[in-house]
Amino acid sequence: MEDEHVSETTQPIQTLPLIPLDGVVVFPYTVVTVPLSEEIEAAAHAAMHEGQLALLVAYRRDAPSDAPLALRLHRIGVVARIEQIGRLPNGAHGMVVRGLVRAELCEQTQDRPYPRFRYIEHHDHTERTDELEQLMTEVHAAIDAVLELRPGIPQEIRNFVRSIDDPGHLADNTGYSPDYTFEERQDLLETLDVVERLRKVLAFYRKQLALMNIQARLRQEVQDAAARQQREFYLRQQLRAIQKELGEDTTEEDELAQLREKLEAANLTPAARKEADRELHRLSRMNSASPEYQMVRTYLEWMAELPWNKTTGAPIDIAHTRQVLDEDHYGLHAIKERILEYLAIQQRRQHLMKEERVREPILAFVGPPGVGKTSLGQSIARALGRQFARMSLGGVRDEAELRGFRRTYIGSQPGRLIQELRRAGTSDPVLLLDEIDKLGHDYRGDPAAALLEVLDPEQNDTFTDHYLNVPFDLSKVLFIATANTMDTVPPALRDRMEVIELSGYTGDEKVHIAQRHLIPKQLRANGLRPEEVIFEEEALRILIHDYTREAGVRNLERQIGAVLRKVTRRLVEEPSGAGSTPVRIDGAFVRQALGRPRFFNEARERIDQPGVATGLVWTPSGGDIVFVEASVVEGSRELRLTGQLGDVMRESAEAALTYVRSRAHTLGIDPHFFDRHAIHIHVPGGAVPKDGPSAGITMATALASAATGRLVRDDVAMTGEITLRGRVLPVGGVKEKVLGAHRAGISTIILPRRNEVDLDDLPSDVREALTFVPVETLDEVLAAALLPHPAATISNLFGATPQETHASEETPHASVTPGRA
Repeated sequence: MEDEHVSETTQPIQTLPLIPLDGVVVFPYTVVTVPLSEEIEAAAHAAMHEGQLALLVAYRRDAPSDAPLALRLHRIGVVARIEQIGRLPNGAHGMVVRGLVRAELCEQTQDRPYPRFRYIEHHDHTERTDELEQLMTEVHAAIDAVLELRPGIPQEIRNFVRSIDDPGHLADNTGYSPDYTFEERQDLLETLDVVERLRKVLAFYRKQLALMNIQARLRQEVQDAAARQQREFYLRQQLRAIQKELGEDTTEEDELAQLREKLEAANLTPAARKEADRELHRLSRMNSASPEYQMVRTYLEWMAELPWNKTTGAPIDIAHTRQVLDEDHYGLHAIKERILEYLAIQQRRQHLMKEERVREPILAFVGPPGVGKTSLGQSIARALGRQFARMSLGGVRDEAELRGFRRTYIGSQPGRLIQELRRAGTSDPVLLLDEIDKLGHDYRGDPAAALLEVLDPEQNDTFTDHYLNVPFDLSKVLFIATANTMDTVPPALRDRMEVIELSGYTGDEKVHIAQRHLIPKQLRANGLRPEEVIFEEEALRILIHDYTREAGVRNLERQIGAVLRKVTRRLVEEPSGAGSTPVRIDGAFVRQALGRPRFFNEARERIDQPGVATGLVWTPSGGDIVFVEASVVEGSRELRLTGQLGDVMRESAEAALTYVRSRAHTLGIDPHFFDRHAIHIHVPGGAVPKDGPSAGITMATALASAATGRLVRDDVAMTGEITLRGRVLPVGGVKEKVLGAHRAGISTIILPRRNEVDLDDLPSDVREALTFVPVETLDEVLAAALLPHPAATISNLFGATPQETHASEETPHASVTPGRA
């Protein structure tokens, strides 16, 4: 057959009719049937008149349909002989073709009535080497292994494949495997090197063999599992039949009786009792081997174990509550008073409205991390004699986590609210909803929307979990939510809570908290006895000011633990002297244990040139200071803002620049100064987004300082919104900002006059340590913040002419004389 092929393809043929194939690849040495459409019928009949030879080339699947024919065809096809044209068994027209040799298309010589192409033939010329013989042996083995695993493959096909001795024939004959994709067949056809072609065939069949082995293993595992379950089912049926014959078949009845007793003792509501009886009746009629049997039984166990009407709360005692709060928390006087007022109202309502249901309102503790929000909830639970449960909401995105999953789902269970009540074992616990400001939402629902019913005292007595599908009374639960900020909490949810704000601690308060709570706790955690360590107050203040800068005390506790670990190690390494003399922890010991200080007074070190002012900011972690830098350079009239500033903050900068330009004469600035200089305002910490109007007066002060050359006082920080008229408007978060300035070493605070009422919330020691300058206009701000004009004016710095310098020196500066209100 090979000689016949060679003789047929060595004729001096330059062009042949081309028959394009759609999704079909024809290989040499093979006979296949090709459907005959009207599009290719003319080319097929022309080929029958020209020695029965034609070019068979497949269409490219990625080519556009309106491209020329040559661009829509693959480069490699075959020269084939048309053996017969006629009707196929299904009645359609078709032709039987025999692939002869690979052909590479060169150029198209005719388009109509049928296409003709020039081509180049590519014959297989391969030297029989030991490597080729080994490769053919591996290909035969791989194909034989695949055929062995395929059911229904005739032995004749396996014998035919084994009998192929020509390497090119062997590779091409495998191209008709049903596992090949069209792209893989075309790639095999376009591989002209026989050795490379055989390697591709070997890789393909090894991959198929691996997949078939995996499929066979999975089928066997499924069959084994099914057989094992069937065997267990029959054995259980036989065991039940034997127990019934012996009169011992009481297991199922005992289980139902126990469930019935639990449900009777659970004191269910009428709606829950009705649903439980219905499910219990269904369970009694089910086969225990049924999958639904276990689902119904689990549901009834949940119903029986929930605290429907079980309460543990003691009567409210205000004196006892005050004692518990004072024992557990130092400071927070305003917060404690607010909690006591809240509980006093509850006590009065319980006495005066006995005939009415007393609905528990929802408290929300809002403040920076580490100020004691969670521990306040624990103290309230202890004071009221209730169980305490905590549910973290940070990152919860699925509404079903709160409302539960319906019983139609496999593995369904109640939501986390019902689960926490089951763990608490009472229907009136103190339930802490932690990190409520960090709820998420996506396509699975909005958990914040699900909490609207839970946290509404007017409707949470009929809360319906999707799993239970009966109302459960949550009105007796004392919900306490915690958050770092209420900005991300939806307004509808925020409206259902009584917000109590917790600010940061002062340095003195942190010292007392450390001495009363943190040090004893860390002594126990690090295996130390109180008599083994003397923690001096000086060391605590160094830890507070040099190694932590936070609103709460969480990092302070970590640093205390780090210092005490050094003590524990010293006592273990020197057991001879352990216990004889207590270890004294002073400032030197702290610096030796923790290394160099991590924080320092940035304000006094950074304000060393004009154009820098200190502002106050509020963050979810507490108040802090921020530096606003303004610089003027020669150039076109331009205002550039950097530091990841939001739209509101950018507008404040533009308003500040407009006001400073309008007051240029009063400030002693050349009227043409801003026309010849570009201004750049930058707020360091560029990786942190910043926004809000409270930096308005800070930006205006930095601009005035840069334009006049006057330094800003390094002990002054400020906050306030500015208008185009130079009015200073009130801002929020004053208490947190002032505490942050106090921690940073600021001594003077400039704030809007209408924010003076917020100073009443500050601790007395902070009010005494700071000087407050209430202002109404920006002129008052500049008078309090700017130092006197230096000897070298800004005109000298920018190379002004003598006339300009003289004009600047004549400008009065009486309106910006420093002073304090």
